[in-house]
Amino acid sequence: MTVEEKAGQLLMPWMLGDFAPAGSEDFERMAEAVRDDGVGGVIVSVGSPSEVAAKINNLQSLAKYPLLVGADLESGAGYRMRGAVYLPNDIELGGATLFPSLMAVGATGDDSLAWEMGRVTAVEARAVGVHLPFAPVLDVNNNPDNPVIATRSFGEDPAEVARLGSAFVRGLQEHGAIATGKHFPGHGDTGVDSHVDLPVIRVDRERLDRVELRPFRAAVDAGMGAVMSAHVSIPSVTGSVSMPSTLSPAVLSDLLRGEMGFEGLIVTDAMNMAAITRRFGARDAVVRALEAGADIILMPEDPRAARESLVAAVRSGRVSEARLDRSVARILELKERMGLDRERYTDIFGIHRKVGIPEHVERATEIAEASITLLRNDRNLLSLRGTRTANVLSVTYRARNNLLAGRYFNTRVRETYRRLRTAYLDSGIADSEYDRLLARASRSDLVIVSAYVAAARTDGRPNLPEPLSDFVETLAERRVPHIVISFGNPYLLSDVPEAQAYMLAWSASEVSQIAAARALFGEIPIRGRTPTGLPSLFDIGDGIQLPVRGR
Repeated sequence: MTVEEKAGQLLMPWMLGDFAPAGSEDFERMAEAVRDDGVGGVIVSVGSPSEVAAKINNLQSLAKYPLLVGADLESGAGYRMRGAVYLPNDIELGGATLFPSLMAVGATGDDSLAWEMGRVTAVEARAVGVHLPFAPVLDVNNNPDNPVIATRSFGEDPAEVARLGSAFVRGLQEHGAIATGKHFPGHGDTGVDSHVDLPVIRVDRERLDRVELRPFRAAVDAGMGAVMSAHVSIPSVTGSVSMPSTLSPAVLSDLLRGEMGFEGLIVTDAMNMAAITRRFGARDAVVRALEAGADIILMPEDPRAARESLVAAVRSGRVSEARLDRSVARILELKERMGLDRERYTDIFGIHRKVGIPEHVERATEIAEASITLLRNDRNLLSLRGTRTANVLSVTYRARNNLLAGRYFNTRVRETYRRLRTAYLDSGIADSEYDRLLARASRSDLVIVSAYVAAARTDGRPNLPEPLSDFVETLAERRVPHIVISFGNPYLLSDVPEAQAYMLAWSASEVSQIAAARALFGEIPIRGRTPTGLPSLFDIGDGIQLPVRGR
């Protein structure tokens, strides 16, 4: 290999997974990166399974050396590989299996379910041509104000994150994919999103070893094949508040490779994130990442410029060619381990036998149902007695573009409450709308408030708009029976502390929405226990247990 070819192997640019015809700007951009710039891999984003597989196959045909393909599949292959929503009829097209969040797995406490989630993710990823599902998240989410991790984590207890994360790693790697633990050395105790700025984690080494590093050590012991670095600053290791771990030899070479003995692939987090770009030039950053110990440069802003920078660094003597060779050797060895030297293409015709199949959806449903957690049940409101003539109002708070939030839940609730009325709110709704909604709610036998909020806000404001919090408070004052369900961020209870009943469903996935509705009516037992706490409101392990109605 030439130095140029070696440098190209380190680069993994981003591509959309949708259909792109030859000659289109999107396809030709990626074709040029593969054919002319010799990138070693790609990270694929949203698209249907068949579209993703076809696009990967097309690019593989252009590559001199087979491509290593990654994708963010934290909640299964369905996290990225879903069909579009057809408008105006609001029809969701098919896709891969979408699991609940990892924190839902944490709420089950069942490592066999973590293993199953890893297994299914691996089978479906490999079926469409993905080798590196960038999962699991091994961050310990011990900061309720974390704006970027939240339910992406297994929870707040380092031992549980280690146990469940290691099970996920084994399930994934025993079925042909490479686990990538992230975000090393830990992104859980941050109040800043590294997509926006550089978070600083001010903990000493003893605390870092005891909390943040524990899941990573366990996963390394379980044979984890890759680690993704975090764009966070940890002064106790780096000696600087302005040095991202991704660019720090002290973190990647001394701590991860030297102290922890990790011999697998080190992948940077996306290099186009503001934690990097606001402080370092794009060309300099990719060289710094290589110097620090990274093997794969994920999502460089300009792949050609990145390759030129790496080549220049080697030829100038800033980076030795031997250092470059070590990373290239790891990448090529992994490609050989994946069998890409023998067969680089995926079987398009076999996808429907492996992706999104009923057996896989059953595993996702099992996690969703076992994870439902009830933290408050004043006046024994649950389980509900389904009365077809009851006057029930379902209020759904969601992002305006999240068309499927509440859809499956309300459809299932309407099967029992035929007179169900619905209202959909977002952050742009005028305060006057809440006044009209309150009038409707006051005439209702029951109000269900569902919140689809993934993580804490980055601007320090409440996660729920103040009028919605006031709405729930007024329901409590007027003694209108009501339930608040969080399909995401478990910490929303701090915004609605007066809620009569508070349930956690942990994700907006279809299986989680249906499981929450079934749990309301006592069709399934409620047995989840929260893997995270919120001071003065609930503790790790809390969860009211309810049997199936009538038992």
